[in-house]
Amino acid sequence: MNSRLTYLTAAALASALAGCGSGGGDSANANPNTSVATGAPMQTLTISSTQDFASGASFGAVGPYEQVTGTIRGEVDPKDPKNVIIQDLALAPVNARGMVEYSADFTMLKPKDMSKSNGVLRYDAPNRGNILTMINPTASPSDAVYLERGYVVLYSAWQGDVPKSSPARLTATVPVAKNPDGSSITGPYRAELVPSAPVPVMSLPGGVFNGTMIPYAPVSLDTAQPGFSLTRRMNETDPRTSIPAADWKFANCDTAANAFPGTPDPTRICLKGGFDPKYLYEVVYIAKDPLVMGVGLAALRDTVTFFKSKAADNSGNANPIAGRIAHTIGQGTSQSGNAMKTFLHLGFNQALDGSKVFDGMYAHVAARQTNVNTRFAVPGGGGGLRTDHTAFGQTAPRALDKDYIDNLTGQKGGVMTRCAATNTCPKFFLGLSGTEFWQLQGSPVLTDAYGFRDLAQPENARIYYYASTQHGGPGGTASISYNPTRDVYPRGTVAHFNDTFRALFLNLEDWVTKNTAPPASQVPKIADGTLVRPEDVRFPVMKGLTWAVNGTQTPIPEFNYLARYNGYPLLDFGPQYRPQDESGIATQLPPFYTGKDYAILVPQVDPSTGLTRAGIRGVEVQAPLGTSIEFNYVATPGIIDLSNLGGSYIPFHRTEAERTAAGDTRPSLESLYGNQAGYVARVTEAASSLVAQRFLLQRDAERIIQQATASPVLP
Repeated sequence: MNSRLTYLTAAALASALAGCGSGGGDSANANPNTSVATGAPMQTLTISSTQDFASGASFGAVGPYEQVTGTIRGEVDPKDPKNVIIQDLALAPVNARGMVEYSADFTMLKPKDMSKSNGVLRYDAPNRGNILTMINPTASPSDAVYLERGYVVLYSAWQGDVPKSSPARLTATVPVAKNPDGSSITGPYRAELVPSAPVPVMSLPGGVFNGTMIPYAPVSLDTAQPGFSLTRRMNETDPRTSIPAADWKFANCDTAANAFPGTPDPTRICLKGGFDPKYLYEVVYIAKDPLVMGVGLAALRDTVTFFKSKAADNSGNANPIAGRIAHTIGQGTSQSGNAMKTFLHLGFNQALDGSKVFDGMYAHVAARQTNVNTRFAVPGGGGGLRTDHTAFGQTAPRALDKDYIDNLTGQKGGVMTRCAATNTCPKFFLGLSGTEFWQLQGSPVLTDAYGFRDLAQPENARIYYYASTQHGGPGGTASISYNPTRDVYPRGTVAHFNDTFRALFLNLEDWVTKNTAPPASQVPKIADGTLVRPEDVRFPVMKGLTWAVNGTQTPIPEFNYLARYNGYPLLDFGPQYRPQDESGIATQLPPFYTGKDYAILVPQVDPSTGLTRAGIRGVEVQAPLGTSIEFNYVATPGIIDLSNLGGSYIPFHRTEAERTAAGDTRPSLESLYGNQAGYVARVTEAASSLVAQRFLLQRDAERIIQQATASPVLP
């Protein structure tokens, strides 16, 4: 099912656009307080704590590590050509030196004896301010490999709307743009409110990951203002039903004593009668005081450059890793991986002195870009068949090649166009799970806009598809859960990419530091029939299985393939928006649907097992216990959607007799392996093959074989 946007902007928004203010950083409508910048931008390092890491454990010849935590405060020159792409930078307040100020929290893992470092600074981008998985050899012993090799690992904030909701959350402070007279800049803002349960109130800024960012305040709490509306619909393509202004308020009404209309609150929306989880709600209002969110990209550029190449800050505070870093590798996962691609696309991998910021970059499970350089940007959104079609990396190019031509729009240029022009492109890895194809519109990175031909990738890039995986999770049967009221099938995939990622990251390190070429890209292709239209996927019959739910074996419905996927419409956000850069000012909200769509293709499966045919096929795919499916369906009647970022798992029958009786066409465990020894032999063969291909570390192979030996699946 291809989900399309077919609606038009509300006419009431037109009157609000007069207060939209200026465009990008090179606007003539600049801040009158801007003075000529004097000298180079300054940076100040503050270290708040230094403590032993992992209880002082020693990591091979490198020895013990320590964790350094602090803040970088810096300046951005609004006149520097390397910064002018930042939306609204010319409208940001400046200090007496004519500079725009920022601050960014960081934490760093470093060898206590820096002479034993390998000279590689690995930057891991926080995801909505959170360190997704701090390298932790206690919880994940194989992660010790990074520390044994002597990495310095840096986590530093880049997203300016993250609240300091916990001490561990890394936040960045970026300025608020103002009109030249100092008044608030205003403009239209749109958000979706997606309740998962009946609730009286929902918080802003909205979206699938609601509650994790600081919202933009409305110009008024009066919901009857022109340009304000709240609508609801069940599915994205359904007609909107307007909710009267008198029935919703900017207010908090989270207790019985504080019932509708509640207590006025610009960060929440209270609905008379409450929000119903079967509906998708959309609020549009006129917001004020946009953050200059793109400053976070400049802060990241300058922070990494400082740790890489500066001896001390402008106050003489010493860089704790000064003189020890020869190479830098940036990594981001999911939303933060999209941000790394945006960082590269907008030219921020060129440092202020013209050098490369990152020598290598790994965008992991990151099919798109992120909405960080628009007015009223919300970088922490998400996307699905039913939700967030206009709030998350929707328009910037997926393709990497600098000379890519979008044959749907005629625009030329890909993610690497700017870095190619300045000779600052990194050696680049892109990793894709199955979720990126079904839910996050991933195939246009591999094909032309119409899905007719495979794209050739740049020589400095590799793309790796992790076969039969979902967007995240530990994998293994213990990770599977089943709530039949939420998902049609057991949720999760046994197949995972955690071990694969570890091996690939070391391949990227070797490419950067030794120029050792990594394995070739591993992706599905149109040419060999492994990348196909969703309607052409052919699954086997899967039925007659059960899964434990609260201790009771519950039947799993027979698998029914519905060919649902998240479409990719071409949208028009108005003349002040630059779609090719995911930048500018959106003045049409909701945006116009142009009547054109990019093709979405998905990985083809093996008709015998239901596991995908292409990509890096991990041990769990080569020696399977069942079918890991890269999507799942929402079980709520009437809702047409994929389970958010989740896959599904349907085990094989244990014996041939059980399989035959059920009418399941997939092989049984008995027919695949014969007995437990046969299963362990297949696991061993698969692990050894992956090690030889450099897709698995030997230490992980040994662990996987040991686990298979200790986990009986057959007599």
